[in-house]
Amino acid sequence: MSRIGQKPITVPDGVKVAVNGRTVSVEGPVGKLSWAHRPEIEVQLDAAGKTIVVTRKGDDRISRSLHGLTRSLIANMVAGCAKAFTKSLEIYGVGYGVQHQGPKLTVTCGRSHPVVFDVPADLDIEVQTPQARGDNEPAKFTISGADKQAVGELAARIRKARPPEPYKGKGVRYAGEYIRRKAGKAFVGAGGA
Repeated sequence: MSRIGQKPITVPDGVKVAVNGRTVSVEGPVGKLSWAHRPEIEVQLDAAGKTIVVTRKGDDRISRSLHGLTRSLIANMVAGCAKAFTKSLEIYGVGYGVQHQGPKLTVTCGRSHPVVFDVPADLDIEVQTPQARGDNEPAKFTISGADKQAVGELAARIRKARPPEPYKGKGVRYAGEYIRRKAGKAFVGAGGA
């Protein structure tokens, strides 16, 4: 038995869950999500609508592998609709920065052109520039939304535009991420080695 899959999911107050065939719909204060699970899995909602139980129909390999996954995805939907998932990123480097206008996020990160990202409508971005805060800290921004996968995917795509390099630490990194630093090449005088 999957230890994760057999745990019941508790639905918090203010979140509504509906199971219609294979489609699970969750609606809460943050947003609305729906997802269709595989036919090897059964999702049942109790009469009060406060507990979700995920079971599998068979004991074959695919059913066992999908049991815990399905439970985790539904639990993330419930948690995201109750309270938004967030990812915080920081941009280190002279002249590096970020701007958010409408559905576009523009990242200036040392390339010949600014990198523009399309922001899905269900995600919110909050930008804190060093000038607005009045300090020398890097530009910081936060991505938040009900869909954990969408938040993580956008954050990973932005980080991939300029991953932090190990010599000066310049680039886009997650808040609190440790970057292992390397020593640069040692300069040897004109006399040679």
